Amino acid sequence: MQQVRAKKFLGQHFLTDLNVAQRIAETLTSGRTIEIGPGMGVLTQFLLKNPSIRLTAIEIDRESVAYLKDWYPELDLIEGDFLKLDLNTLIPEGEFNVIGNYPYNISSQIFFKVLDYKDRIPVCSGMIQKEVAERLASKPGKKAYGILSVLLQAYYDIEYLFTVDEHVFNPPPKVKSAVIRMTRNKRRRLECDEALFKTVVKTAFNQRRKQMRNSLRNLVESLKLRVERSSKEESRLEWFLTRRPEQLSVEEFIELTNLIEQSHVGNQNIL
Repeated sequence: MQQVRAKKFLGQHFLTDLNVAQRIAETLTSGRTIEIGPGMGVLTQFLLKNPSIRLTAIEIDRESVAYLKDWYPELDLIEGDFLKLDLNTLIPEGEFNVIGNYPYNISSQIFFKVLDYKDRIPVCSGMIQKEVAERLASKPGKKAYGILSVLLQAYYDIEYLFTVDEHVFNPPPKVKSAVIRMTRNKRRRLECDEALFKTVVKTAFNQRRKQMRNSLRNLVESLKLRVERSSKEESRLEWFLTRRPEQLSVEEFIELTNLIEQSHVGNQNIL
């Protein structure tokens, strides 16, 4: 059967190296699994060979769907957009892993969706743009450390496994790729308001070169809370506000979120 044409608007770069595909497949050992964007099945074939993996593939490209149905008739295949699917309806019960050679143009959106189902997804692995992989796995103090680093590391332990060169794709991308694995950590919930935590992280990194007192000024003033701070809390908040966001760990962002929630908007001396 004729090869599937890579479509730029879908961000398709088909992996051609079987050794790399097998290494990606081996990042999972067992369990109910969703593969995102199987394309022509280069990764799918190895997942199907593992009797401990129960696989469902989600593909948005009709040409790829037709190809997969011909070559892998045993595959549980869903034609649709992963970002728009209700995964609780797709898999009503139990945990499920997520894997794929993720389209670069929507990889961040995929990981944010994984966060929405974090209590059901124990492992998420696959290949993404090298720059994004470095961002996900980065530690505080590094240039790559940012919004994705903090939000994902709050719930997942992230491993940068290996780098993949451009020449093993058709067509070759203009950047290198990397394979990562995210494993759910023991933190079931954050010890703070989780919605406020996300807002604090995103607001802080929107002006990452500035001290926190500048980037968070509007946020703190908009909270309109009326809880008095002790002098100890005020001192600790002052310490945070003299830092830049890339200097703070996940635990420190949690602490900062609690301090902001407790802050008294009427006191203008802190900010």
